[in-house]
Amino acid sequence: MAEPLHRALWARNAGLAEACLRSRFVRGLADGTLDPEAFRRYVAQDAFFLRAFFSAYALAAARASERIEVARRLHALMQGVLDELELHRAYAERLEIDLEDVTPNAAAKGYTDFLARTARHAGVGEILAAMTPCMRLYAWLGQRLSAGDQDGNPYREWIETYASDEFEALATELEGLLDELAADIPTEAEAAYAEAMRHELAFFEAFADG
Repeated sequence: MAEPLHRALWARNAGLAEACLRSRFVRGLADGTLDPEAFRRYVAQDAFFLRAFFSAYALAAARASERIEVARRLHALMQGVLDELELHRAYAERLEIDLEDVTPNAAAKGYTDFLARTARHAGVGEILAAMTPCMRLYAWLGQRLSAGDQDGNPYREWIETYASDEFEALATELEGLLDELAADIPTEAEAAYAEAMRHELAFFEAFADG
């Protein structure tokens, strides 16, 4: 039996995932030493990114409008993004961040431009290949970080969110759609997936000075 596409793509990009795990930002989340100002900047930039992520889902759903079950599953995933944005809104209230006035940094702009370009010009399978790394990487990071002692960690809520069964279910659902819709474009899917993983690493490294 052939290996599922999502599993093969994750394996090919394992080095980038490990680099994200080793990044100063993620290590700071893991042990609670991350500069609060770096986290404030992250929340603002990630909220900017999530709006673009939501739009990519919406364009994928529009392209899949003749496949009602696929469109329904994509709309359910869009709700997951809205839930994540609600978490960021709660962070923003506590940390006094204006999410309506965010200037994207170079890493966020590069990532969202890539998503927008893919969503406008590619088919559904390739769009999902560009989106899956974000979901799987965050689920993986949350699960890895949750294995440590989080008592007293100021970033425990972030870790628990992405380590949750609910977030894992969203990542697994997206991977299932990727397998279904990108099986006939393995080359394009591999390129989009790898580029998204490179953007993920750049996004985390943008906060290395805090």
